[in-house]
Amino acid sequence: MKRLLVVSPHYHTFVKGQVEAVSKYFDEVNVLVHHNYLSEIAPYVPLSYFRHVDKFSKKNLVDKRNIPNNVRVHVVSTLYFTPDGKNLKLGDKLAKKFERFVRDNKIDFDLIHAHFTWPSGYAAVKLGKEFEVPTVITAHGYDVYDLPFRGNAWFERIKSVLNSAAHVITVSRSNFEIITSQLCIPGKNVSIIPNGFDSDLFNPSDKARARKKLALPQDKKIILNVGNLVPVKGHEHLIKAMVNVLKARKDVLLVIIGDGPLRDRLDDLGRKLGLDEYIKFGGSKPHHEIPLWMNAADVFVLPSLRESFGLVVLEALAVGTPVVATINGGSEEVVTSEDYGLLCPPADPECLAEKILIALEKDWDMEKIRKYAEQFTWERIAKKIITIYKKVLGGYR
Repeated sequence: MKRLLVVSPHYHTFVKGQVEAVSKYFDEVNVLVHHNYLSEIAPYVPLSYFRHVDKFSKKNLVDKRNIPNNVRVHVVSTLYFTPDGKNLKLGDKLAKKFERFVRDNKIDFDLIHAHFTWPSGYAAVKLGKEFEVPTVITAHGYDVYDLPFRGNAWFERIKSVLNSAAHVITVSRSNFEIITSQLCIPGKNVSIIPNGFDSDLFNPSDKARARKKLALPQDKKIILNVGNLVPVKGHEHLIKAMVNVLKARKDVLLVIIGDGPLRDRLDDLGRKLGLDEYIKFGGSKPHHEIPLWMNAADVFVLPSLRESFGLVVLEALAVGTPVVATINGGSEEVVTSEDYGLLCPPADPECLAEKILIALEKDWDMEKIRKYAEQFTWERIAKKIITIYKKVLGGYR
């Protein structure tokens, strides 16, 4: 295989990890990332919502740290006023924009891999037809369990994208069931390949040293959460759970890393419940800093109402930190044993508090946790993806 074109809404975290892992099998990889000019005004608007929009600005869309020499990332800018998940015209707009960019820059490719069905997947299959190359789509999360069910137009659009792909990859069994049962895509055209983690980045380090670097207390039990502050992530239930945790013990601190439109509301909830000194909002952090926070924690908690996979759970396990998570469609496919973590129903603060307290008392085998996570290194995941690429290319030509 010589040349790969990747179409994605960003180049960081799991997209960056996967692309750089598979790049070892290609002579050249080009990545097209779409960008909305409007995201650049976010720092100048004094509203909490725009702290969330800022993550789509150019400086936050792409992480070029340690990028391989054969990978080139291109940010393709355009202007639109309706957000991606509400904009039925965006796919066609991006397809035209990308086609022009590819021709103007003389980018050659033998295979396209798109991340998310919309708008990247839609634009990618259009490019595939135009340039007569096969397209693989990874359907990740909301683009599977939410977006297709926002109305008939969305359902038909997403189903058409998946039917047009040479092969569909998705990251969890729950996504596979939706794609094959509700969107009626033949199972033989769909593979389950989970996301992975960067084993050079996520590895164990000394807890006390990590806390010192982060100015976190050495004498507290640190409960960590990392995620966007949006309703589906379930932070409200985690904050409410802290009330019951504190009834049992006071030596705890909940650290929430991330930002989003719910920041002010969650802050207010914490104050209303009298939790000011027991909750620390750390704000958004670059991905390469997250391992330090993971290593500083005694337990990682993911209270999401819905996840396609829940990569942060895997990243916590990779450093040996046990997990408390909800049964949300993805986490239960990672936390498969109480040797690695504990599960409870979503939107259940009482159960969440109970499992957090158990996790804080339990004597965990951190080495066993880390060993379990090794099956999800990007190196191993990349080999599975390359198998799909070879199958697709072999059947296409």
